[in-house]
Amino acid sequence: MYSLRRLLSPNYAVIPIGEGVLLREPWSPTCALLVIPGGGDLGYCRVLNGEGNRRIAEFVRRGGAYLGLCAGGYYASRRCEFEVGNPPMEVVGSRELAFFPGTCRGGAFKGFEYASERGARAARLRLSEDVVKDKLPAEMACYYNGGGVFVDAEQLQGKKVHVLASYCDELDVDGGRAAVVQCRVGEGNVILCGTHPEFAAENLHRQPDVPGYDELIASLARDERTRSGFLALCLERLSLEVNDHGAAPPALTSLHLSAADSGTVSELLYAWRDVVDREHGQDLLRGEADTFRIRSQEGAWNLKDLREALPDAAAAAATELDAHGVPDYKAVTKDIVAHEQQLPDEKLTPRFNHRLFFSSLQQIQSVENDARAWGNALLYGDVVTSTNVLLEKNPKLIAKLPSGFTFTASTQLAGRGRGTNVWLAPPGSLLFSVIINHPANLAASRPVVFIQYIAAIAVVEAIQSYGRGYENLQVKLKWPNDIYALDPSKPPSERSFVKIGGILSQCGYYDGSYQIILGIGINAVNPRPTTSISDMLGEGAAPLHLETLLARILARAEAVYAQFRREGFSRNLESRYYNHWLHTGQEITLEAEAGTRARVLGITRDWGMLRVEETDRDGRGTGRIWSLQSDENSFDYWKGLVRRKE
Repeated sequence: MYSLRRLLSPNYAVIPIGEGVLLREPWSPTCALLVIPGGGDLGYCRVLNGEGNRRIAEFVRRGGAYLGLCAGGYYASRRCEFEVGNPPMEVVGSRELAFFPGTCRGGAFKGFEYASERGARAARLRLSEDVVKDKLPAEMACYYNGGGVFVDAEQLQGKKVHVLASYCDELDVDGGRAAVVQCRVGEGNVILCGTHPEFAAENLHRQPDVPGYDELIASLARDERTRSGFLALCLERLSLEVNDHGAAPPALTSLHLSAADSGTVSELLYAWRDVVDREHGQDLLRGEADTFRIRSQEGAWNLKDLREALPDAAAAAATELDAHGVPDYKAVTKDIVAHEQQLPDEKLTPRFNHRLFFSSLQQIQSVENDARAWGNALLYGDVVTSTNVLLEKNPKLIAKLPSGFTFTASTQLAGRGRGTNVWLAPPGSLLFSVIINHPANLAASRPVVFIQYIAAIAVVEAIQSYGRGYENLQVKLKWPNDIYALDPSKPPSERSFVKIGGILSQCGYYDGSYQIILGIGINAVNPRPTTSISDMLGEGAAPLHLETLLARILARAEAVYAQFRREGFSRNLESRYYNHWLHTGQEITLEAEAGTRARVLGITRDWGMLRVEETDRDGRGTGRIWSLQSDENSFDYWKGLVRRKE
C-alpha cells in the first residue's frame, strides 16, 4: 500500500479489498490494476476458485492489469510447486488463472517459515537490459521470503512471456533463474514476482533474533532508489501513469473554523464546551475516532502553520506510521484553529480564499429564495483524510452543529464512496460535506433517501447557472448518486459520458432529528482522474473558482431542501431530477431476476426506489414492475446491468 501510493497518487486510489468485493461487486470497470499480494495461495484458491477467478481472468483478457507478488505469483501460474518433498509445507497443484503458462517453483531459497522472517533475505536480482534502458543499475537487492522461480521462462521469451529480472544468487530449486516475468494475456498485461519489489527498507523492523537481519535492511536501503525505480517501470509496463517523484503521502494539516459572522464561531465553541477537556494547557475534544485540539486564532501564526501553508511542505512533515510503515492518520491529533476575530489569512490557506467564498455566498443568498444559512459556518482543511469520515465517526464533534455546517478540503487522502468505493480527490477537486438536521417527524412523508436526489438536482443546477458559458454544459445524473459529464476528449461520433462527481449521504440520529452528513465530490479544475468541469468549458466562459462554486451549490441545495420539506418529492422536483438523469426508458438487465430484461420508468415518489418494468423479446412492457432500493443495488450504466449487493 505504502509503495503503490507513493508511485501512483494522485492519479489512482490504492485501496485494500476482500474476496466479497471480487466475487459480488462490479469492480472491474473502475479498476486500473488488481494486485494479489504475498501470503499463502491456498487461501486465494479456497475463496476465488470458480467465479472469482472467472471474473479476474475476464478483467485481464479485456485489457486489465494484474500484479502478483510472491504468493500472488504462484497463484497466477499454470502450476504451483512449493516445497516439494517437504511434507509439512508442500503445496503442489494446477491453478485456474494460468497467466504464466508454466510452473512457479519455490521456495527459491531454503529456510522459509510461515509468519517468520527467518527465511527472509535481500536477494540479488539482475534487471533485463531492455527494461531498465540505462535508467537504472543492472542489479539490485530485493526483499525475498518464500517466493518462487518461473520455470523455464527464458525459453518462453517471445511467446507472450518476457523476463524482467533474474536471480543472481545460487538457487535451491531448478528451472532457470526468472524472478520477475511479464505475460501478455488477451488484451491485458500481467507481471508476476517471486520477490517483493514493493518492500522498502523502511517497511521492515529490526529482528534481533534473526541473524544477519540488520544487513538485510541495510542492503535494501542501499538499493532503495533502484528498487523504487524498478517497481515504477513495472507499473508503467502495466500501462499505469506513475508520478515523477515517488512522494510520500502528504501529512494532515490544520483545520480552520470560520463563519460569515464571527460570533457564530464563538457559539460553536460554546456548543462544544461539554465535550472539550483541558489537559496540559490544551483544549482537547476526544471524539469517538479522532482527537481534536482546539486553538484560538491568536495562536494560529506559528512555525508549524507557516510550513503547512506552503503547497508542498506537508509532504515533508512527520506523520506517525503503523506497523507496516503506512501513515496512521487516526493517531494524529487534528488541530482546529478557531477564527473568532477575522477570516483566515490567505497565507494560512493558500488553496482556499475564505473572503471569496463568504462574499460569493452572501451575494448568491441575496437572490436565491430560501437560501439563508448553509455555508455560514465553515471548517476547512488543506489536507484531510475524508470530510465525511471525520464527521461521521465523531458524533461528539457534530452532535450540536447546525444544519448547513460545511466541512471542505483541498485534498482528501481517503475519501468515501458507496460500498467499498473510494473517491480519489487530488487538488482541484471540490470536496465538501454538509450537515442536515432532518426532523424525525418529517421522515415518514419526507424520507431521508430523497436527500441524495435533491442534492443531485442542486449540483447540476448550480453548475449550469454558474455563469457565462455554463448554461449548456452536458452534466447528467446516474442513479442513484453519481454526477456524469460528456467526455470532451471524444469526438461527437463517439459521444460518451464519464464520472466527474459523486454524492454520499450518511445518516445518524440525535435529539429528535436524523443528522445527515451529505458528502459531495466534484472534479472541478483537476484533469485527473477522468475529466473536470473546466475541461468542458469553451472560450469566453466565466473563470471557475472553487470557492464560488461551493457557495452556489450550498445555496441551491438549501433552497431545494426547503422546497422538499414543504412539498415532499413533488412533481416539480421529480421533473427537475429527470431533466438531468441518464436513464429514461433505458433497457436494462436484472441480474438478481435471472437476467430478466426490463426498462427504467423512473423513481417512486414515496420511498425513492428505482421503478422498472419487465419487457418481452420485442421490447414491449409486460406490466410486471419492480421497485429497487439504492442501498441494495448497483447500476452499471454502460452495461445496462442492475446487480444486487450482498
